[in-house]
Amino acid sequence: MARLAGRRALFAVPVVLVVTFGVFAIAAASPFDPVRAYAGTAALGADQETLDRLRENLGVDRPFAVRWWEWLTSALGGDLGHSSVMRQPVAQVIGERLVWSSLLCAVAFAVAVLVGTSLGVLAARRPGSWLDRTVTSLAYSLEAAPVFWVALLAVWFFALQLDALPAGGLTDTASREVTAGQVARHLVLPAGVLAVSQLPWFTLYVRQGVGDALAEDPVRGARARGLSERTVLLGHALRSGLLPVLTLIGSRVPELITGALLVETVFSWPGIAAATVEAATAVDFPLLAALTTLATAAVLTGNLLADLLYGLFDPRVSLSDM
Repeated sequence: MARLAGRRALFAVPVVLVVTFGVFAIAAASPFDPVRAYAGTAALGADQETLDRLRENLGVDRPFAVRWWEWLTSALGGDLGHSSVMRQPVAQVIGERLVWSSLLCAVAFAVAVLVGTSLGVLAARRPGSWLDRTVTSLAYSLEAAPVFWVALLAVWFFALQLDALPAGGLTDTASREVTAGQVARHLVLPAGVLAVSQLPWFTLYVRQGVGDALAEDPVRGARARGLSERTVLLGHALRSGLLPVLTLIGSRVPELITGALLVETVFSWPGIAAATVEAATAVDFPLLAALTTLATAAVLTGNLLADLLYGLFDPRVSLSDM
């Protein structure tokens, strides 16, 4: 396990270098002007000399490769730089928002895995039944539905029509403090929508994996020995059928991050989505690089976790050989 993690860590170094360099290169070619984004409405009446002086103070007049190298060397020393659009240190910007994004993604991912596994097992028990056709049809429909459309539909139905859940935010409007009850109530809709966006993949993968496992000789032998259907399904078929899902965990991390950005925007969830959008439109190089590095690290960690789980649960695979 340590050997695999070490190799992946060494592989992550050039990936992060390339990704962060690409961020600086793309941002430098962006049509957005970081100086005007920083100055706001004051830039409308400013003369060119003032704008040039501000551009020099912000350091955006230098080649992007130089800015990237300066940011990289500072980041290795623990300094992620200062966000021009947020007027805060980058570490503080991420620290204030990362906990809420992590909470949203963790709850949504857990719900998607649990519900998707349950629906997949129920559908695989009787292939071709009305339950199987209903579950698969619903999964394919949700797979094709854009996450922002599902989010807007959820706001219209649960918040506006039923008035059962808040439409957005972290706490109630008149509240002056953050309480666990308010956070949990405001988390239901965004986490539910994000879970629904991931649910079809787990449902279909589990249905296919468990369905194939039920037709294998070991499972047939377990049934011939007189074991109960519950034992055969949960003790034999489900374990074998979940193996493809383990590889799916790592591949769904990029989609989870993208979906979280859209969901946070629709529900005004105080995560990293707003910071990402503002950093992109204002060409905030340090914040953009830090957020991109964070997303890259999440994807690489997800892939590593999938490989580790596969090696632990599949007896045919040895972690020492990976």
